[in-house]
Amino acid sequence: MMKDTLRISIAVGLTVLLSACNTVKYNTLEKIGIHKRDLLVSNVEDARDAQKEAQTQFKDALERFGSVVQIEETGLKKAYDRLSDEYEDSQDAAEDVSDEIDDVEDVANALFKEWNEEIKLYSDPNLRSNSQQQLRDTQSRYGEMLSTMKAAERSMEPVLKTFRDNVLFLKHNLNAQAVGSLRQTFQSLEGDIDRLVQQMNQSIERSNQFIAEMRPS
Repeated sequence: MMKDTLRISIAVGLTVLLSACNTVKYNTLEKIGIHKRDLLVSNVEDARDAQKEAQTQFKDALERFGSVVQIEETGLKKAYDRLSDEYEDSQDAAEDVSDEIDDVEDVANALFKEWNEEIKLYSDPNLRSNSQQQLRDTQSRYGEMLSTMKAAERSMEPVLKTFRDNVLFLKHNLNAQAVGSLRQTFQSLEGDIDRLVQQMNQSIERSNQFIAEMRPS
């Protein structure tokens, strides 16, 4: 387990350092024993963890939003600063999720392309047929997992838009009218974040299943 963790850590470092095309990057990693299958599992884990962190951040932001709607008008400037920080942190968390999903798609496409090409090399028709079936099964499981990831990713956008609109309104209207607007928005925002959390829970569960299926017993 320690060796596997070290190898994946090395992979992450090389991925950052390598500026060549993906083919060269993956070939370089395979020379040190890190294959596309390993990277795909690692990237799915990273995407899962990013979603967990995003869940926590959006819940924190909602709590901050709820505290602002109760504040006195004299404290609105400080409230705006805090809410603005929460919005920026939420935006960063959402971008992290999107970046990790992009990494998952990138290595998955490379893996499936390689797998499909290598199937042609079989001389034994039974082994070729078995490999083709394994590829189809893996692609099907991957497709289901990616679909839930994308749904979770999309669920963040309406929340971010609502946050942005209200942060901007509060910025330019540090008065009771702004607080009234926030109060009207809070219930809707609470519902959006509940849906976001549910979508991410589904995605995290599907990711865990995919990771377990991809790892050898």
